[in-house]
This record gives sequence, C-alpha cells and structure tokens, in this order.
Amino acid sequence: MNQPPWSNSVLSDPLLDGFAALIYAQSGIRVSEHKRALLSNRLRRRLRATGEQDFSAYFQRLRSLPAHDPEWGHFLQEVSTHETYLFRDEAHWQWFGGVFAAEHSAAARRGRRTRQLRVWSAACSTGDEAYTIAACLAARLSDLDSWKLEILGTDLGAEAIAHAERGVFSARSMRMVPPVYRRRFFEENRREGTWTARPVLRRMTAFRRHNLMTPLGGSPFDVVFLKNVLIYFDSASKRVVLEHVAQMLTSGGYLVCGAAEGVFDLLSGFDRIQPWLYRKI
Repeated sequence: MNQPPWSNSVLSDPLLDGFAALIYAQSGIRVSEHKRALLSNRLRRRLRATGEQDFSAYFQRLRSLPAHDPEWGHFLQEVSTHETYLFRDEAHWQWFGGVFAAEHSAAARRGRRTRQLRVWSAACSTGDEAYTIAACLAARLSDLDSWKLEILGTDLGAEAIAHAERGVFSARSMRMVPPVYRRRFFEENRREGTWTARPVLRRMTAFRRHNLMTPLGGSPFDVVFLKNVLIYFDSASKRVVLEHVAQMLTSGGYLVCGAAEGVFDLLSGFDRIQPWLYRKI
C-alpha cells in the first residue's frame, strides 16, 4: 500500500509559525520550534482523518472554519494531549480526601454547613482526575446519599471528553489507585484489561468541552483543580486563565495547581497554603 506524500514530512518554518499562531489564538498554548517533530506527527493524524492533501491544505481548512466547528475539537485534542492517570500527585489527594473532605463531612454532621459540594476538574483530559475526586468524596463523606455532589470535568479535546464520559480506564491509568478504592469504586474487565467506574462515581460526574481562555459561567465551585496545564501557557495566557478560574471559586474556595506551574506571582486575592494549594480570600 502506497504511503501518502506527507507521511514522513515535517512542518516548514512558515507553517510551523502559522499553526503555532492558530493554537495560541484558540487555546493560549505556546508551541515552540523544538516541538516541530511532535506537532508534525500529530497533524498527520488529522490529515489522515480529514483526507486533506498536505499540511498547507489542512492549515487553510482550519483558518476557514467557524469556532464552533467540531474539527477544532479534534485538532486541539491532538496538540494538547498529555499523560494522565488516576491519583496522580499523592499529596494532593491526601489533602483533598484526608483533610478537605473529612473537615466538610464533620462540619455537616454538626450542622455547620450544607451537604453540598461542587468541584471543577479543569483540563481534565480523559477524566482520570474527575473520577479520582469522586472516589475521594465517596470514600470520605458520611451519609453519601444525603449529599449533593457535582464534579465537572472540562477539556479542549473532543475525544478526551468522549473518553471521560465512558469512564473506562486501562491498567496503566489505574496503577496508583489504592486497592480498596479499586475494589469499591471500579469494576474490572479482565478480558479487556480495563476498569470501569461504578455508578456511585458516575452519578457525581459530568463532562463537557471548554476552552480555559473563555469564561466558564454557571455556579461557583468549592474547589478547582488546574494541574499540569499552565506549564504550556505564557504569562499573558496564564493571567487570563487564572482570572476566569478565580471568578468560578466561592469565597474561601481552594485552587489546586501543579507545584511547578508558576502561578504564585500571578494570583491576587489568594493565600498560599502549599506550593500547589491556594485559598481564595
């Protein structure tokens, strides 16, 4: 079978600049010159899927599409995908399940707060983080059925959101899940080598596409997880994203970031509790 002419080609300097500008305009993500090979590889998948003749034709197609066209979701999925798995960053989950959820459960038992929590998993990829949040809450909150729990996962990528909605994970994605959580909250399919989130987790979670460079809207959240994504943004884009996130946090709400994402100097109106944990004043 003959290979298409673009099967081994890489982006030229003008096209690399052009795609980088499109990506930045649509998502706030900076693509540098040293990502040329990676971007070329990922764009080839879109050429194969769309039937476009070469990088230039696909670039012109994107430029002509309205912002709501589904191809933008497929394109941005390719250029923004990164590794994720359940219970990534153990310290974050020790805090969320062992401190935050436990404190809220105790306060609710004493009648000091309502039995309601809203959590946003921003840039959730395939939903691993959102289901981790759900598992922590299901394990730690007493009288779970009496709580109104809403976990929203959002991501740029159309395929990522479709994957998250299925709630099916590989053994690799499950490798850090504590055995007791694995047995309690997931069902194993040994033939497929996969694990599926049980209804107790799925009832809490919802997913939709969202661009962090635009406001989310809706009711505010008690906690926002914004991890391992801002490392791809420049300072100007980070400021926009953090402003949108701050608007969606309740007073006293928490923001969980990656420790190396460089947000401390860009956040105002927050107290830093840990290098990765901030509370809205």
